[in-house]
Amino acid sequence: MDDDSPLARWEQRTEIPLFAASLVFTAAYATRVLAVGLPPFGRDLCAFVLLALWALFVVDYLVRWRLSGQRWWHFVLSHALNTLVVVLPLFRPLRMVPLYEVIQRKRGEPRLALHARVISYAGLSTVLLGFSGALAVYQQERGAPGATMQTFGDAVWWACSTLSTVGYGDIVPVTTLGRVIATGMMAAGLALLGAVTGSFSSWLLQTFTREGDERPPGS
Repeated sequence: MDDDSPLARWEQRTEIPLFAASLVFTAAYATRVLAVGLPPFGRDLCAFVLLALWALFVVDYLVRWRLSGQRWWHFVLSHALNTLVVVLPLFRPLRMVPLYEVIQRKRGEPRLALHARVISYAGLSTVLLGFSGALAVYQQERGAPGATMQTFGDAVWWACSTLSTVGYGDIVPVTTLGRVIATGMMAAGLALLGAVTGSFSSWLLQTFTREGDERPPGS
């Protein structure tokens, strides 16, 4: 894609506003879930903010699709993050990740090596996904019969053990939707762990190969 294309210009102009929208979305969602004593007006306001930001993400998604000139399904498959942001609320905080790419670029070139960028993106995605996943599961598990997740701290502990693929089993979701969310987080945890492990292994191999090539003959 050419840097001067309409889609590239749209992405450059909207990254920071969408980053701010993701922050507001996360704050409104966290307030709605964690603020137990929130008055009805506050809950309605949070719901309105969440709905308005979802509409904003949908509009951005449609504009990107139209500017790309691609067929619908090709665009959906080639822009997985944007698709997840629109379809699944759990992944909307991940809309912050593309801004990291903008920050790490200088004069059109990445400031970090590919391996470092993959590890950085995976780490940032893990934190955002863990926090939003803990919120989503806690919202479903709170007050459910037989629930072992009693506090948000329990939810954070569960999210950490789930994303790290450890799975101690001391805290498990008991609701249907909670288990569905847990399944998605387990899959995401495996993908993120694989990305970090693969990138680190590749970096080690390249480092050892480069040092071997630089070693003087006969040493």
